[in-house]
Amino acid sequence: MGRIVPAVSRALDILELFLTDDSATLGAPDIARRLELPRTTVHELVHTLLARGYLAPAAGESGRLQLGPRLHQLGGRYAERLDLAAEARRSARWAAEQCGETVHVALLEGAEVVYIAKVDSTHAVRMASAVGRRLPAHCTGVGKALLAALDEAELAALYPDGRPLSAMTSHTVTEPARLRAELAEVRKTGVATEYCESNPDVACVAAQVRDAEGQVTAALSISVPVLRWSDARAAELAEIAAAGAGDMSARLGWGGGQLH
Repeated sequence: MGRIVPAVSRALDILELFLTDDSATLGAPDIARRLELPRTTVHELVHTLLARGYLAPAAGESGRLQLGPRLHQLGGRYAERLDLAAEARRSARWAAEQCGETVHVALLEGAEVVYIAKVDSTHAVRMASAVGRRLPAHCTGVGKALLAALDEAELAALYPDGRPLSAMTSHTVTEPARLRAELAEVRKTGVATEYCESNPDVACVAAQVRDAEGQVTAALSISVPVLRWSDARAAELAEIAAAGAGDMSARLGWGGGQLH
């Protein structure tokens, strides 16, 4: 490994301030203060980034800067090369390595989820699931994680009040009002849980995956036979699922994610 070049690191630090700052624009004094850098250093770096198109003057805001068109071009090229299923498999493998359980990644299509990635458990008892399989969203962990991102109008279109939901097991939630209450809890905690609702012998936890715009685009779940399920295990797996989903989100370009 070669050494890290300080000047390059500082230039990247400047660009990454725009990922965390509430404002879309920054001034050179703001940058100097937040990065604790001399103003002369900041001015030199900013001048270089402006000259190369990585920063641009903010329209109508004297002395303020915004991200430049060159970053949009690079982001577009990165997005072109993304393979959603490949990124899903990569993050699912990481999560499975942490817990030894079965990990799925799924997308929402109407009122169903479709699985795009699966990594099997290392245990003898495994899930009878497959990539490409579809299940009703309301009775799966990934489905609840995805449904929680919909607004009330979208949920009402999928699950009208007064119309019972289909049941796959005796544990399946079949009342739209109860499903909405569970989705509200998912929005608070960021994690969805499901206990024997799609399979009488399996429980799971799931977390949302976001794209570069922050939109929920997929969900990652960890499934466990009930013989290995407990409150403590559920809490442990919830953390891993959230980390795995954050990992995939980061690979899709979301600034709030994390890379492993």
